[in-house]
This record gives sequence, structure tokens and C-alpha cells, in this order.
Amino acid sequence: MNECKKLISLVKRNTKCYFKDKVTFFMSMITPLILLFLFVTFLRNVYIDSFYSAFPEGFTVEKRVVEGVAGAWLMSSILSVSSVTVAFCSNVIMIEDKINSAIIDFKVSPVKGTTVSLSYFVANFFVTFIVMMCVMLIGHIYLAAVGWYITAGDFFMIIVDCICGILFGTLLAGVVESFVSTQGAMSAVATLVSSMYGFICGAYMPLSQFSKGLASALGLLPGTYSVGIIRNHYMHGYLDELASQGVPQENLNIIKDAFDMNLYVFDKQVPFGAMYGILLGACAVLLAAYIAIVILKNRKKK
Repeated sequence: MNECKKLISLVKRNTKCYFKDKVTFFMSMITPLILLFLFVTFLRNVYIDSFYSAFPEGFTVEKRVVEGVAGAWLMSSILSVSSVTVAFCSNVIMIEDKINSAIIDFKVSPVKGTTVSLSYFVANFFVTFIVMMCVMLIGHIYLAAVGWYITAGDFFMIIVDCICGILFGTLLAGVVESFVSTQGAMSAVATLVSSMYGFICGAYMPLSQFSKGLASALGLLPGTYSVGIIRNHYMHGYLDELASQGVPQENLNIIKDAFDMNLYVFDKQVPFGAMYGILLGACAVLLAAYIAIVILKNRKKK
């Protein structure tokens, strides 16, 4: 019970340290907000034209549905990527404690090393969740303005998908940044993840646009399925609305394949339930790796 109180105190301390620096919080949100801004100002028509091209020739649907489904596709991309990129940025407290030698104070205090490591993980998860919800709020205001067709059930599952994605991102950041102890290395890792992750998981460009070999290789990465599950729940209501307006199922399947609602690995479609299994399985592997790293580091200190 005493160790639990210490954990709660450390989580509060780590969370306050993060939000105390307004610049750090702003930098965590800047990437998803820039993506949303670029979409609204420059790329919106490109996505809308892509959806229109999937309809039968001469077929018309309500403009709000098409604009909404394009926005929903973007939001699924932003949130799935942010669950990882923000986690790497918000884990800065753990690295700063190493740089500022604050971690040395913890070593001589009556707090177990495992408790300190767990506090970083919990605080990072909590901070990333708050940032994600702020981004989601802004994005949903946009969706409500252009066309909202997300059901209550899908909205609930989007929150669940975000939690799964944040868990994956937080664990991945914890494992990778356990080996980072300098400001330069921290900046390099954050830059690398921010610039590459969105492309290799199919968030910025659908995997259907890549060659079959590359798409199948990227389909082996668990982050791809974080994108897939949230994309299905974001776009489900819009596709139902398109179906009610007479869009043939064949054309809806084209949209699903073209925009990665359906994912394929070596020409075999991955069942939707398997997407959750792969993502959560990856979380279990990362958790085991994180626990092993923490145990080994604590043994070295003794």
C-alpha cells in the first residue's frame, strides 16, 4: 500500500512536470494540428476527388457525406499516428530526469526502481491520452461542421481504439527510450519517429498505393493494425450512409480496399478481429520487453 502511494505521487509529479512546460505540451500537439490544417487548406479536395472516383459514373451523393468521409479518413490517420509520436514526445520527463541527474535522487530514496519506472509509463500513458483527446475534440468539431455520420457505438469504439493505440505507443516509447540518456539522442529519436512512422504504418498514404511486396511487408508491422481498426470505426457510419443513398456494395468494397479499411498480407485479407489480436499481442511482447529491461537495470544498480 505504501508503494502504491509512492507510485501515485510519482505519477502526479511526472504529469505536472510535463504540463508545467507549456512549450512541450504545444510541441506534442503541433504535428497533428499541422496535419489537420494542411488537410483543410490544401489536401481536402484531393481526398474528396479520390472518393468521388470510386462511385459509378454519373452517380451523385450528398456533398456532406463525401466531405465527412474524407475528414474521417484523415482523423483516423492523425489519431493512430499521434498515439505513437505523442507518446515518444511526452516521455521526455524520463529522459530529462537522466540528463538532470534527478534519477540519482530516486536511487538513494526509499522508492523501488520498479516503482519509478512504472510511474514514467503510467504518466506517459495519461499525458498522451489527454493530448489525444484534445486533438480529437478539434477534429470532431471539424467533422461536425462538414458532415457527422459517426454512431454512438462507433464513437465508443474509437475511444477504445485510441486507448489500444496509446498503450502500444507508450510501451514502444518506454522500450526504445530506456536506452536514451542525452538531449541529442532524444531529439533524434523523436524526429525519426515523427517523420517515418506515419508512412510505414499506412496512415499518410494507404498501403494499397504501395507495391504488393512492400504493402505485405508493412502489413507485418503491428502499428498498421492500429490504423486499420480506428479507420474502420471512423468510416463505418459514412459508408452506411453512402449505401443508403444507393452506392453499390461493389463500389463500397473498392473504397474499403483503396483506403485500407480492408488490409491484405500476401493477398490474404486480415480479419478485423485479428487486427485487434495482432495489436494487443504486440503490446504484450513490448510489455514483457519493458519489464525485462527494468528488472535488468535494477539488478545492475545493486
